[in-house]
Amino acid sequence: MLEIRHLTVPYGKRRVIPDLSVSGLEQGAITALLGPNGSGKSTLLKALAGLNRAATGAVLLDGEDLARASFEARARKVVYLPQSLPAAVHLRVFESVLVAANASTYGGRITVADVQSLIERLGIGHLAMHYLDQLSGGQKQLVGLAQALVRQPRLLLLDEPLSALDLNYQFHVMDLLAHETRERGLITVIVLHDLNIALRHADAALMIRQGELVAQGAPRDVITPETLAAVYGVSARVEPCSRGVPQVMIDGLHAVVA
Repeated sequence: MLEIRHLTVPYGKRRVIPDLSVSGLEQGAITALLGPNGSGKSTLLKALAGLNRAATGAVLLDGEDLARASFEARARKVVYLPQSLPAAVHLRVFESVLVAANASTYGGRITVADVQSLIERLGIGHLAMHYLDQLSGGQKQLVGLAQALVRQPRLLLLDEPLSALDLNYQFHVMDLLAHETRERGLITVIVLHDLNIALRHADAALMIRQGELVAQGAPRDVITPETLAAVYGVSARVEPCSRGVPQVMIDGLHAVVA
């Protein structure tokens, strides 16, 4: 379980996360992190990964305070996939995933067959012998996801991993993430801008605004006309489609969100 207690994260003189507490996020579940641009979502993920230093508070993973753990100890349990990937090196896709596996404490358990199976499940098996610097943005994002999953983390932090993917791959990746999260007992936190994807694929949701928690719970309890008005400044309905899946429909602007 992941728990956040009174987390404060500064950026310069400003507190991007002023005082955030989140009750336990369970293993085997995908939690969608929601909120408008500039609400502190990426800052929060980086703080959980240890890339942004928290001023105060605790991040408890299975009772252990990650804020007190060394970077190496945290890296063995936590994997963070940023929105913008670093410049591609001249490695083949297969080699890059194998390198990521061997960089973790679990590297000895990962075989060549495991790596091949993973990239096949992600739909990029045909790119195994391609070089990273020859790939499109969406293909690089999928390789980054493979590099994250192959390390077998306890906590998986994904910052908008669907942003460069087409509709087919968006659904495919979310379906795969759900399977991997359940099978491996991961705690997966994923930043999403598409609220309908959160409603369909996430097990839980956190909605923040200006670094403060607005709502936490099941996606259909978090994404409501009231929270959409207060956080996003839109007038919206959340109604089931013909198959019973809730969908967000925007009718207009409600107010300007400060």
